[in-house]
Amino acid sequence: MDVIHYPRLDTVLMVEEFIKEHSGEYKKKSLWENLPKKMMYQTYSLTFDYLERSGKIARDREDKVAWIWNPKLTAKYANRPDLRAR
Repeated sequence: MDVIHYPRLDTVLMVEEFIKEHSGEYKKKSLWENLPKKMMYQTYSLTFDYLERSGKIARDREDKVAWIWNPKLTAKYANRPDLRAR
């Protein structure tokens, strides 16, 4: 895929905040349609893919998007000696 326009930081943050506020309400396309500011779908898709690959969002069985990133909980479990990554 040839990238025409990369997202700016304020765009990524806007999408993150919208997903946090509306976690579990929208599927990918309807999320884009309801964002507070309009953007090209390609730019949105790059942002969405970044958030999904970085483990900040996930989709449920109905394909609805949810915010799953919780750094405090991750740190809590990462510091437990009885739990370790394999």
